[in-house]
Amino acid sequence: MGALFKIVLYAPDESTATAASRAAFDRIAALDHIMSDYRSDSELMQLCRAAGGPAVSISEDLYRVMAAAQALSEQSEGAFDITVGPLVQLWRRARRRHELPESERLAAALELVGYQNVVLDAKKRTARLLKPGMRLDLGGIAKGDAADQSLLVLQRNGIPAALVAAAGDIAAGDPPPHRPYWRIGIEAFESPAKAPSDFVGIHNSGVSTSGDSEQHVEIGGVRYSHIVDPKTGMALTGRRSATVTAPQDITADCCATALCVMGAERGFKLIAQLPGAGALMVEEESGQIHKYQTSGFPEGTRPNSNAGADAQ
Repeated sequence: MGALFKIVLYAPDESTATAASRAAFDRIAALDHIMSDYRSDSELMQLCRAAGGPAVSISEDLYRVMAAAQALSEQSEGAFDITVGPLVQLWRRARRRHELPESERLAAALELVGYQNVVLDAKKRTARLLKPGMRLDLGGIAKGDAADQSLLVLQRNGIPAALVAAAGDIAAGDPPPHRPYWRIGIEAFESPAKAPSDFVGIHNSGVSTSGDSEQHVEIGGVRYSHIVDPKTGMALTGRRSATVTAPQDITADCCATALCVMGAERGFKLIAQLPGAGALMVEEESGQIHKYQTSGFPEGTRPNSNAGADAQ
């Protein structure tokens, strides 16, 4: 999935910790083999090669993630869309070459984008991609699901107090012993190298941050994010960061991406539809940095607080 996974856990003894963590990392590796778009032999890429043909039987894991993605696509009115694969490929090339995608290629890629062109059958557990050449990209949802699933493995192995971090996605179980929550540092908007000034305390839930602090390119004096608007085909411009908390990290993951596309005003309406979800957005406008927060976002904790265990 192109990300470093980290597990923090509290166990009664070393052997329990070792066995549980190995099982959790094995689960992550299995999900990576299913959902990666960097692996030509992944189940996801096999499905993409069948685009334009009949429905394909898929694994329970892939179906779970695709079904969650389709639901969020509808709720976000297409701001989140896993069919953006052709556009993502163009913008990856643009970042490597430091030049904008050709308008003809961009238009051709846009023709293949649209979550309405994905047909799922829950009873048969099949997926069908209606247009030849479609390419799915689970980069905005798979890490959150993997964090959730590996946390479940830890819990089944007798480790309820644990945290799984995958880059900007974190799934947290019970808090550390004698602590009320895990204290999560939110990446500084100015620079990922800067110590965080905003923190959030969570337990038995997920938190995800999306933005362009680490993945962006400047072309012709304009800063382009790695996040692409599925409707226009253009990479986002203007600096913006979204942090979302939700009962499951899979929800937090895809919503953080959606909010970056939608902005605070529209995005917070989406968050209001999701039970237990909250959001914090930071946007730069005319050189000024503005923060917006929903009522459901957990209160931050002071950097020098000893109440929670740190995780960034």
